[in-house]
Amino acid sequence: MLNTVYRLTQPRKIEIAFNEIDIFSSDIIVKPTYLSICNADQRYFQGTRDAKVLAKKLPMALIHEAIGEVVYAPDGSFKPGEKVVMVPNTPTEKDDVIAENYLRSSRFRASGFDGFMQEYVQIPADRLVRLPESVPNEIAAFTEMVSVGVHAISRFDKIAHSRRNVIGVWGDGNLSYMTSIFLKKFFPDTKLYIFGIVPKKLADFTFADETYLTTEIPEDLHLDHAFECVGGNGSQVAINQIIDYINPEGTISILGVSEYPVPINTRMILEKGLRMFGSSRSGRADFVKTVEMYEKYPEIIEYLSHMVGVVKEVRSIKDMTEAFELDTKKAFGKTIMKWEK
Repeated sequence: MLNTVYRLTQPRKIEIAFNEIDIFSSDIIVKPTYLSICNADQRYFQGTRDAKVLAKKLPMALIHEAIGEVVYAPDGSFKPGEKVVMVPNTPTEKDDVIAENYLRSSRFRASGFDGFMQEYVQIPADRLVRLPESVPNEIAAFTEMVSVGVHAISRFDKIAHSRRNVIGVWGDGNLSYMTSIFLKKFFPDTKLYIFGIVPKKLADFTFADETYLTTEIPEDLHLDHAFECVGGNGSQVAINQIIDYINPEGTISILGVSEYPVPINTRMILEKGLRMFGSSRSGRADFVKTVEMYEKYPEIIEYLSHMVGVVKEVRSIKDMTEAFELDTKKAFGKTIMKWEK
């Protein structure tokens, strides 16, 4: 079965390629329906990744946040037409200690391995999770990003000590917003403080107990634990502010992605006995947990609906390029491609 793949061949240039889908394999064939653009996709599209990385990974189909409809399941595990979210992390081995998204042997869609910008996707059955019809497609499309926050919270719950009176989240963007929604559901009795730089964005965190501009944090404020969801050039300030305000033996969860090393105050990490851990990507179990919480707490869907920005119908390479260019202009939220290929 001949399949059309839309690959980024160089920054801002998408071209058509073809591959063969083996209909006799045990994999499921899925037709993508809604795709969500991530900042990681933009770094490839705009060419802001290191030149050596681009040379190594391109050409490649972008997008690792997507849902679709099952076309064919040879073992009958899925019915044609079922709505599913696709898990981009693809492990090649199992480990009793290390999670699938940290195994160095795992492959990840749209990171040196074709993402979901394809006419059809051939994918193992365990890389699919059923979606309830009650979840709107435009929201379901960025379930992968939501699952990253759920994964980080699950890790935090195992690592951090039990005093959780106050948790702070640094960042007022998409990742911070999504993670904070779920933090409030995981720990309803904990006070949640959000720290950001844009008052208008902070106003969207209506479920938080307090919000603060990072330039106006009270000197007597204290936190038991914190999540860093800033990344980029803002990571250094965010992490060091957390170190200043967190209580001794607190836990700091690092989610923000930075291209370059970040200088931090290790002396105070030692003096306060702090724990710091990183979280990256997610695995199938995190997707399952995310979907379960969609169903258990319908209000989550209402909060996430504020994340839906532009919804662009895509029928051509011109439409794909326009969607990526539109995404560069957004201040908040997700750009969704309604995939009509």
